Amino acid sequence: MTERTRIGKARPVPGPMDPLDERRYVIEPTVRRVRVQSGNEIVADSIQVQLLFETGRLPVYYFPRGDVRMDLLAGSGMEKHDDVKGTTEYFDVKVAGRRGIDGAWICEGDPDHGPDISGLVAFDWNKMDRWFEEDEEVFVHPRDPYHRVDTLESSRHIEVFVNDVKLADSQRPVMLLETGLPARFYLPKMDVRLDLLERNITHTSCPYKGVADYWNVRTEKGLVEALVWGYERPIPEIPKIAGRLCFFNEKIDLRIDGEPQVRPRTKWS
Repeated sequence: MTERTRIGKARPVPGPMDPLDERRYVIEPTVRRVRVQSGNEIVADSIQVQLLFETGRLPVYYFPRGDVRMDLLAGSGMEKHDDVKGTTEYFDVKVAGRRGIDGAWICEGDPDHGPDISGLVAFDWNKMDRWFEEDEEVFVHPRDPYHRVDTLESSRHIEVFVNDVKLADSQRPVMLLETGLPARFYLPKMDVRLDLLERNITHTSCPYKGVADYWNVRTEKGLVEALVWGYERPIPEIPKIAGRLCFFNEKIDLRIDGEPQVRPRTKWS
């Protein structure tokens, strides 16, 4: 058994629980008021929300039944069973003529893998219309309290090469450090070969940073799609990266202070 696995059994590790750990789940209370909206109806509103962490998955809010509009839920007839959370019963969420198929569920839990969660209700994030922590709307998935994002102004010399072409050269990067991910370097646009960039239609959302725009890189050797991204209007907590550009370390040749860097291996490799 590895040291990482032993630590993982004691409490959730930062970010999604390590998929190499034995599959299990834990729950922790959050002090945040959480609301879920479908159509014009608030289907759940609670200050006693539990945050469930499960091995290899993102955290999920679980609500006490008393804080859920159970009158808006109708059994869908679907049940699933697994060896970790036991039997899961699914419900459709019915609001103003709309029906969110299997939009909510209740698990019985399994004492061998985690606590009793049979009195709690969870919702499919993407089948609901809006989510709020206190009075701020949140996106994509619940914010993990063990997930941290730091931004640091730096004078490191950053050089980015794509297909042997220097795409960027900067000594004024903002370094972004995010739990479980490689260090990312956000560079001023003035330090990037913008003539080699082409706008990509891709947009992604991050609950910790905001909505990102993407660019392709075209050189004489061809096109590399969605290699560069930036946040024009990041969430207020990380303003330093606004208007800067960042690159997938996994797909570029990166030098820091003249030293070539090994490409990290992540899901973007």
